[in-house]
Amino acid sequence: MSALPRPKMRGLLSSFLTRHFLIGASLAVIGAASVKIFLCDARKARYANFYKTYDAQADFERMRELGVFQSARPLSEE
Repeated sequence: MSALPRPKMRGLLSSFLTRHFLIGASLAVIGAASVKIFLCDARKARYANFYKTYDAQADFERMRELGVFQSARPLSEE
């Protein structure tokens, strides 16, 4: 029967914290990069695509004809 090896007692917390700090920091960086790429950049691209073809005057006239505005009467009523 052989003796069991003695457990490492000195520096155990330090090694545990160092390892888990590195894991947590790397996961935070990966998470932040994925949010930027998949959410922020995609949203910016959708906004840019929308405003390439957006005509504010045509949108105003459409809403005016629908009677959305109280201060601007539709052209059909004038």
